[in-house]
Amino acid sequence: MKERILLKAEALFWKFGTRSITMDDISRDIGISKKTLYQHFTDKDDIVYQVMHYRLEKNRENVSCYMATARDPIEEILLASEMMRQHLAEMNPALWIDVQRHYPRAWEVCTEFKEKFLLESIRNNLKRGIEQALYRPEIDVEIMARLRMELIRMAFDTDVFPRGVTAMIEVQIQLLHHFVRGILTEKGILIYNQYVKEHQNDPASTTL
Repeated sequence: MKERILLKAEALFWKFGTRSITMDDISRDIGISKKTLYQHFTDKDDIVYQVMHYRLEKNRENVSCYMATARDPIEEILLASEMMRQHLAEMNPALWIDVQRHYPRAWEVCTEFKEKFLLESIRNNLKRGIEQALYRPEIDVEIMARLRMELIRMAFDTDVFPRGVTAMIEVQIQLLHHFVRGILTEKGILIYNQYVKEHQNDPASTTL
């Protein structure tokens, strides 16, 4: 039951943001009483926290799977962008702003995921890419890893990219490929272009 509630609450938050959704909305959408809802969660702050924790753990698992199956660091980072596309496609841009401003426990989980997992994953990707002569050897791993994180954050900023102009996921993808192209060696460019070609020949793919 608890996982069912988390998934339903997540769908509501992703569509409408967190502030506009009440405990009544969640219980009504699931078809359970508020009493049952409160048996699993103490309040709305708790459910937002647990939804974010649940989703980020799933993301951690998915990223780890991509890292295990990718043929090289270039494919790894492109596969990660596909996961991002799937994850963000239906997300209300207000969600992250709501969480950051009004749900400090949930935001702390997001910050920890970013600093302790996502940032480290990017560092490792950059190091492997350099070792395999796919990324330029002169790049500073720490600077580039934090730049990549900042580009992800920037795509959520509606002052920089107004939602009426460009969809957030399109912004994320454009920024990702701009970043990747900037760090590639000549060898890396050839492999990258091959992945682009594979995508163009795959009607089901939407990453590039």
